[in-house]
Amino acid sequence: MAETTDKQQKSAVRLDGKAVSEQVRAELKADVAAFRGLHPGFQPKLVAIQVGGRSDSSVYIRQKDKACKEVGIEFEHVQLDEDVQQGELDALVDRVNGDPRVHGIIVQLPVPAHLSTRHIVHSIAPEKDVDGFHAENIGHLSKRATEPFFHSCTPLGCIELLRRYGVDVAGKDAVVIGRSDIVGTPMAMMLSNLDATVTLCHSRTRDIEQKVRAADVVVAAVGVAGFVKAAWVKPGAVVVDVGMNAVDDASKKAGFRWAGDVEPAAGERAAYMTPVPGGVGPMTVAMLLSNVVAGAKRQHARASRMHIVPTALRVRSPVPSDTQIAGEHAPKAIAQVARELNLAAGEWAAYGMHAAKVSLRVLDRLQDGASGRYVVVTGISPTPLGEGKSTVTVGLAQALYAHARRPAFACIRQPSQGPTFGIKGGAAGGGYAQVTPMATMNLHLTGDIHAITAATNLVAAAVDARCFHEATQTDAQLLARLCPAKDGVRRMAAPLVRRLRRLDIGQAAADAQDAALLPAEEAARLVRLDIDPERIEWRRVVDTNDRFLREITIGQAATERGMQRRTGFDIAVASEIMAVLALATSLEDMRTRLARMVVALSRRGEPITCDDLGVAGAVAALMRDALSPTLMQTLEGSPVFVHAGPFANIAHGNSSVVADHLALRLVGPQGFVVTEAGFGADIGFEKFVNIKCRASGLVPHAAVIVATVRAIKMHGGGPAVTPGRPLPAAYTHEDLELVHCGFANVRRHIENVRSLGVPAIVAVNAFATDTPAELDLVRRLAVEAGAADAVVTQLWAQGGAGATDLAAAVERCCDAPADQPFRFLYDASQPIKAKIDAIARRFYRAASVSYSAEADAKIAHFERLGWDTLPVCMAKTQYSFSADPELKGAPEGFDLHVRDIRASLGAGFVYPLCGAMQTLPGLPTRPCFYDIDVDPESGDICGLF
Repeated sequence: MAETTDKQQKSAVRLDGKAVSEQVRAELKADVAAFRGLHPGFQPKLVAIQVGGRSDSSVYIRQKDKACKEVGIEFEHVQLDEDVQQGELDALVDRVNGDPRVHGIIVQLPVPAHLSTRHIVHSIAPEKDVDGFHAENIGHLSKRATEPFFHSCTPLGCIELLRRYGVDVAGKDAVVIGRSDIVGTPMAMMLSNLDATVTLCHSRTRDIEQKVRAADVVVAAVGVAGFVKAAWVKPGAVVVDVGMNAVDDASKKAGFRWAGDVEPAAGERAAYMTPVPGGVGPMTVAMLLSNVVAGAKRQHARASRMHIVPTALRVRSPVPSDTQIAGEHAPKAIAQVARELNLAAGEWAAYGMHAAKVSLRVLDRLQDGASGRYVVVTGISPTPLGEGKSTVTVGLAQALYAHARRPAFACIRQPSQGPTFGIKGGAAGGGYAQVTPMATMNLHLTGDIHAITAATNLVAAAVDARCFHEATQTDAQLLARLCPAKDGVRRMAAPLVRRLRRLDIGQAAADAQDAALLPAEEAARLVRLDIDPERIEWRRVVDTNDRFLREITIGQAATERGMQRRTGFDIAVASEIMAVLALATSLEDMRTRLARMVVALSRRGEPITCDDLGVAGAVAALMRDALSPTLMQTLEGSPVFVHAGPFANIAHGNSSVVADHLALRLVGPQGFVVTEAGFGADIGFEKFVNIKCRASGLVPHAAVIVATVRAIKMHGGGPAVTPGRPLPAAYTHEDLELVHCGFANVRRHIENVRSLGVPAIVAVNAFATDTPAELDLVRRLAVEAGAADAVVTQLWAQGGAGATDLAAAVERCCDAPADQPFRFLYDASQPIKAKIDAIARRFYRAASVSYSAEADAKIAHFERLGWDTLPVCMAKTQYSFSADPELKGAPEGFDLHVRDIRASLGAGFVYPLCGAMQTLPGLPTRPCFYDIDVDPESGDICGLF
């Protein structure tokens, strides 16, 4: 809209703010629509907070609402009472500050006298201060090297108006009259940043007239009608009149007219001049809209870019204990980790200084964002000492993040206190590849396992209490207690209404939520579950290896009136609620899964669910916070989600679906998420594919198979490896023949992984006792067996630096086109025995599968109930492809015997039990707890590993 004019002209070029603002709005509307076309979830949002009901404020709010809707900005008006207290207003502003769906916040001024305007302005987050009033935004204007998040709308509108008319202020003398924080002061700084020489005048300025007469540019924002006289204006000057003053005028219908701070006659001397009204005013609203859109786009860009800020490792040799290493490396504050991930304040909640829960609302915000590469770490059949799968998972993430400088996330399971205090120790990794603080992770963390324990035991208590009450009360008494009468209505709780609908009876009663409308027979069916005590499947749990709780007798107190029954405890991480937590995709999904968990069968053989007991809602309440993954970090500062912890031999052995989804969105398309599947690939990886990926819809780009020379030698015929005892000489001296023989186990795992369309990389976790010849042999055999690559790693001793070759191999593998499609091992719609047969014959290489009479009968019953379409979760030893832990290597031709089968309807699978599987481990002669203590002076926990 640039125009030129002769300085001798009789009237100035009109700087038409109304016309320009309309252009700006049209451009913003097109910009929002185009950006939304590329990113469908993009939705700029402005929240306007109004205190009280001043009519002028309400008019301004309505104008902004209308303007926002015109360009595609969501507008939310929050109106508070006139007497709202500062603390209440602060709480509202804090909430909106932390809402990532909000990109701009304004508090309509003025506010009542009992509220502090300065405090309010500075309580708005600078990155959402679209008015540009915050001290941080104003302050950045004074620094040429930095930019504010937002410029104040009115000064920005003035500058935009000048720009659109081609007015160049560089090298010009400018006078700004008025030094308010909203207009004058920021206007002066913005003109200075455009290389004008600026004089800022105020009420104490001497000889304002002379300064104005010498100015090439005059900006008047003093709030006094006609303050600047026409004669003061230098011929050919540019005049920006910000003033909007009501002047009495009887000739006007309203009794007044609007006048600027500059006499209108100045237009006969100026080259350019803004009209009043129709000049600066419309531009202010246009710039507010522009700021909101800019803020939304900036937040969108930041959300798709993870900041990589590694923490330096201080590596020592010999390698100290895990506890010592953790103590020598101070982790970043979890608030910093959250900032690096671009998490909004309302999307995470700190648990201490170094852990936080991350809200699933992040998935909603990033729903249209691209996901990263998905890498699963599995292993060969392990020794009882473990082969360092968690260490490789953590170390690979460290290598990708700190050394390859790629966005990277590790997703691992929360350790159970059973192994932590038993034989195996914690699960934070080890050496210089561990999650930190490792004591926090290995003990209570954020209480998820405690929540699972409480929820599981609440269900167990509900089962036994219901059996007790049904045994001691008539149908009428049960109805009276479950649906107490009030005003002639027996109001039913929501679980009872849902039970009626499942039973397909009492439609009128269900609609009215009144049990009094039920005939006696239907009322009896509603209230009497008739649980068969011999067919109660639900067991209590404890997160301690306590062998004496495996089989117990309950109900021995006199108050239980002879209702004894045999039951037992499982370890908490083997519970169905743990599996539900790991597989749920949302709070709604978890609530649905919890409700459908089958706790027992009735005497008629009907399944009794958690919802039938009426306890599903309470269980969901206990589990609500547990559904949010826990954010931690590695020693090298890369982010980690620690979430869920189902065992892999007696459950499905993978961390949570929601953690993987969150991490994949947070790293973006150039990033990597490294997740771990428990034990060997015959167990953890098979369940990762057929259970976890089936639930999540995710497809892995690569699998890393962790192997050690020690485990390979054991599978080649080496002597038994026993925790707590020195390794036999076969494991500390070179023996290439033993390695060659034992490699059959690795080969089988490579074949299995590749058979499902996933490229396999072998990571050889090297120990000090391994020789170069042994490591080279494993690498060569792995590539010959079909591995995409085979890499020796030194993560325990070197951290991420010891896995840079592995990181490079993973990058190459993920970048390469897939040579075959990803596939499941079986179709879930197949009969149960067909699915078991597919796993046994194709993954384990069994010759046959046999079933006990009990397992046969249960399978037939499951099929009658319609449970035959569920995936299968095999419960068997981790030490062999077979159900016999002593059958090492790559056995074939054996019979896999299924002694029992159970159903986890909430988790969504059936699980056959093969061999003598313990669902509650016991403590060894010398448990790990002998070494664990607290330093009374520092308070530090020591002895964990």
